[in-house]
Amino acid sequence: MFGRLMPREGRFFELFNEHAEQIVQGGRELAALMAAGDDIQHRAYAIETIEKRADKITQTTIELLHKTFITPLDRDEIHQLITRMDDVLDLMEDVSQSIFLYDIRALSAEALKLGEICEACAHQVKEAVGHLSNMQNAALILKACDEIDHLESEADHVMRAAMAKLFRDEPDVRQVIKMKAVYELLETVTDRCEDVANIIEGIVLENA
Repeated sequence: MFGRLMPREGRFFELFNEHAEQIVQGGRELAALMAAGDDIQHRAYAIETIEKRADKITQTTIELLHKTFITPLDRDEIHQLITRMDDVLDLMEDVSQSIFLYDIRALSAEALKLGEICEACAHQVKEAVGHLSNMQNAALILKACDEIDHLESEADHVMRAAMAKLFRDEPDVRQVIKMKAVYELLETVTDRCEDVANIIEGIVLENA
């Protein structure tokens, strides 16, 4: 009797999808920043705005979790998934703010490539999250997660090549320090996307 009176499920999958859309928008802005290298302050502000919207979605999800008696997924999995998704946008904001604060005017081809990989990861996160409400989509979900794993590995290779080139060819120590930080942050964006993929894979394996 008591259980029937308590809130059931809530709109968790809707909130996951809303957050995943913010990740895609952030990834798009980040890749554009890397590609253009101009109007950095405007693009950094755009990413900051997207990150704040995502923060509100995360907060709403956690508040709903506390109010909901019966959830569609394990409570810890819901909390981990939304917070790890939020970590992705936090890192995207860190990248854009670092480029703005360091006053980096020229971005390398490797930074551009890492930006493209981050955007691709964002789309795959949205793909995986979008199918999560129906475990009949398990194959599609796992395919997206596998693609994120591949993209993260590609980002590792690009970052290592970028670091080698940076230390070999850049004579300005200050520029080395700045770009090293940017490369590491960009690669960490893909790491956080892989964290999201790992959580989603666990959910699928437990529920499919």
